[in-house]
Amino acid sequence: MPRRPVTLFTGQWADLPLEELAPLAREMGYDGLELACWGDHFDVRRALEDEGYAAGRRELLSSHDLRCWAIGNHLVGQAVCDPIDERHRATLPERVWGDGDPEGVRRRAAEEMKDTARAARRLGVEVVTGFTGSSVWHKLYFFPPTPHEEVEAGYEDFARRWNPILDVFDEEGVRFAFEVHPTEIAYDLYSAERALEAVGGRRAFGFNFDPSHLYWQFVDPVKFIDRFADRIYHVHMKDAARTLDGQSGILSSHLPFGDHRRGWDFRSLGRGGVDFEEIVRALNRTGYGGPLSVEWEDSGMDRVHGARESAAFVRRLDFEPSGVAFDAAFGEE
Repeated sequence: MPRRPVTLFTGQWADLPLEELAPLAREMGYDGLELACWGDHFDVRRALEDEGYAAGRRELLSSHDLRCWAIGNHLVGQAVCDPIDERHRATLPERVWGDGDPEGVRRRAAEEMKDTARAARRLGVEVVTGFTGSSVWHKLYFFPPTPHEEVEAGYEDFARRWNPILDVFDEEGVRFAFEVHPTEIAYDLYSAERALEAVGGRRAFGFNFDPSHLYWQFVDPVKFIDRFADRIYHVHMKDAARTLDGQSGILSSHLPFGDHRRGWDFRSLGRGGVDFEEIVRALNRTGYGGPLSVEWEDSGMDRVHGARESAAFVRRLDFEPSGVAFDAAFGEE
C-alpha cells in the first residue's frame, strides 16, 4: 500500500478564491484539496450546467500539481433532516433556502445532495463527504422523558430522506462518506451503528472518519475504525484538546470556540490529545489507502502556520505497514 496523499479540506478557507488557495496549499506541502461545495471552490450547479466547469477545476488544481479525491457538501447535507431555523439561512445557497419554509428547505437540500453525487462524477471523484442533519439531536438528553418511539422515528425519518439520495449515489458510482459528528443522526459508535442499520447497510453509505469529534466525547477513535473497517471511505485529520478544569464540562457551557473556559476545543494537528499514531496503525490494519485530509481548525493559531505544520505532521506520522514480521530473519532456513 503506497503512502496516502495528504490533502487539505477547503471548507475553512472558503473566503479565499480557489485560484489563490491552490498555490498556497501546494506551498504549504499538500498533495491535493478536498473541495468544499461553498465559496467558489466547487459549485454543484455549475458543474451540471456548464460542460467545461469540472474540467476547469481539475486543470486549475493540476497547474499547481494538486489533485482532488473528494468533495464536501456538509452545509447542504445538514439541512436534509434538521429542524430548520434562521441559522441555516447563512449556510445554504439561496436556491436551497428559497422561502425558508422548513419542509421545502429539507426537500431542496435533498435534491441538491443528489446533484452533488452527479457533480462529483463529472469532476471524476468517487467520494462526497458531508453531514446528514437530524430531527432528534435536540432530544439528546432524555428529559422531559423521551419515548423510545420518538428516537426511532428520527432514524426512520433519516432513512426516508436519505435512501432516495443514496439511490443517486449508487447510480453515479459515488459513495457518501458521512462525518459522525454532534448534531447529526450519528455522533458516536452506537449511534453510527444505528444509522447504518437504518439505511439497510447499503454500500453507498459509509463514514468520513474524524477522530476529533469522538475524542472530546471520550470515545476511542481506534475502536471506531476497527468496528467500521470496511466503511471508512475518507479520513479527516483533526485534533482536539480536552480542557476540563472542574468548572467546565464537555457540553461547552454555551461558550464559543476559542474561549479558554470551554471544556474542550479543536487544536492544530499534534497539539491536542488525539493519538494519531494508533489511528495510522488502525488504518493500516483496515487497508485504507485514501487521502488523509487535514481539516484545520484552531481558533488560537494563524491558519497558514497551522496548516503548514499540519501537513508536515501528517507526512512524518504516516507509514506503510510491514510486509514481513520483524522476527522472520531469526528463523532457521
